[in-house]
Amino acid sequence: MNSLRAASTYFALVFGTGFVLGAVRVPFLVPRLGERTAELLEMPWMLVAMVLAARFVVRRQLTGVGPGPRAVAGGIALVLMLAAELTLGLLLQDRPLQEILTSRDPISGGVYLALLILYALLPLLLGRGSTTTAVR
Repeated sequence: MNSLRAASTYFALVFGTGFVLGAVRVPFLVPRLGERTAELLEMPWMLVAMVLAARFVVRRQLTGVGPGPRAVAGGIALVLMLAAELTLGLLLQDRPLQEILTSRDPISGGVYLALLILYALLPLLLGRGSTTTAVR
């Protein structure tokens, strides 16, 4: 149950940050800089949000648990993130699913994929060594 609560918190923090950043990126940066550059400029901010959110969740909700529950939390958070992004893509962009999955820019899409993998792993990676001591 801790893993589900932690995954939900982690997802909400990171997705909320991405939603706010996207509200700036799409209308203001994309028309001036192009899709690729705008996405690449947003990604370091998302990385910071991911690390801070994962640290928060590990310290507040996954304190003292082993690597299994932390890995599960990251995996559930990834599933939630992918489901939310696909749902928003289908509803807001009115694009078919296949186009959403295949139309990413090769450069920013590759960085995006790497960030998604890191997103899933951060609760596990940032929680190493925290199974024996409670950090508050």
